[in-house]
Amino acid sequence: MFSNRYIFIYSTIIVAIVAVALTLIAVGLKPYQDNNIRIEKMQNILKSINVVATPKNAEALYKKYIVKTFTLNAQMKPVDVDAFSIDLAKEVKKTDTSARLYPVYIACLDNGDSSYIFPLRGQGLWGPVWGYVALKNDFNTVLGVMFDHKGETPGLGAEIATETFQAQFFGKQIFDEQGNYRSIRVLKGGAKPDDVHGVDGISGGTITSRGVDKMIFEGLKAYLPYINYRKKI
Repeated sequence: MFSNRYIFIYSTIIVAIVAVALTLIAVGLKPYQDNNIRIEKMQNILKSINVVATPKNAEALYKKYIVKTFTLNAQMKPVDVDAFSIDLAKEVKKTDTSARLYPVYIACLDNGDSSYIFPLRGQGLWGPVWGYVALKNDFNTVLGVMFDHKGETPGLGAEIATETFQAQFFGKQIFDEQGNYRSIRVLKGGAKPDDVHGVDGISGGTITSRGVDKMIFEGLKAYLPYINYRKKI
């Protein structure tokens, strides 16, 4: 029979070998994982301007439609930081809100018009929710949106990622006729047919609906100085 010392040494060696092997695999796969994340981000940005992309053509379509990117600081002044590289999840966690960075993407549509895409980040029932809102060049009317989540309930909160929910936002407006900021509200019980500032909330997904509502309101509010400036040009 093997001694306890032998078993201990043998187990330690096996654990070390497995740990090294897993580390090497993780390091080797990281470039592929990072590229998958990059491609998915391109797909999500394109989705907000109603361009459907696959992993194979996402990069080509991104280069075709996204003509400019830039980053604003919390004071809405341009800073020399690559917009695409910004992780909004990290930015919203900064307790010093004056240190946050805000990326902006400008798209040139097939009809020649421009669209301005603003990333958003919020909290759902079970985890983070995020997305993009694309405004037409009047800086008021929604061209499209894209929302996703980490762990919302299938058939309930997870509906924010569906075409049915997102299609409601097309043509909605974030300012009223007096120029006051209203955002797009996700309303429990549904929005009235003539409500240009509201969409139907998700039945059975009240907390997720509130999370998306708050994400849009606060997310676009952060960009308001820039949006208001551009509206005047």
